[in-house]
Amino acid sequence: MKPVKFSTFLFTMLVGLIFQLYPWSNAGVIIRPDFLLVIMLYWLLQAPYHCNIGWVWFAGLLVDLSTGSLLGQHALTFAITGFLGLIYQRRLVLFNPWQLYLYVIFLFGVQRGLILLLKLFAGSEVPDWTYALPVVSDLILWQCMVIWFGELTRPKKL
Repeated sequence: MKPVKFSTFLFTMLVGLIFQLYPWSNAGVIIRPDFLLVIMLYWLLQAPYHCNIGWVWFAGLLVDLSTGSLLGQHALTFAITGFLGLIYQRRLVLFNPWQLYLYVIFLFGVQRGLILLLKLFAGSEVPDWTYALPVVSDLILWQCMVIWFGELTRPKKL
């Protein structure tokens, strides 16, 4: 797989921000994936030379500013999720696709759990089971990213 251009990274981030800002309604609000999180996490694992924790934190800050949520809430959870993703970044390429999906589900679940924890600290009520549905749509979007830009590359054998 050839290296990814920085312009591709920026373009996908812009597209993710546009989809994040799109005014979703009805069921779309419930199942809306975290576009920027999925895109940033993909690039963080696929091309860490372009995307780092700072970019992921910045994307989270953009989500905070665009959604009017508590400032720093998404930035913190995106950064923690990105850090957890980077811990095993080198090993992830050795995982089979199902192991990788489980790890990605874990990362998306951690992000949703952290957001829920921060909302509960801020005084919100406990949401119903539909709160976890975006994890499924995040995984579908992850698969789209894999189809469009390729799987995580394995190191070349010497």
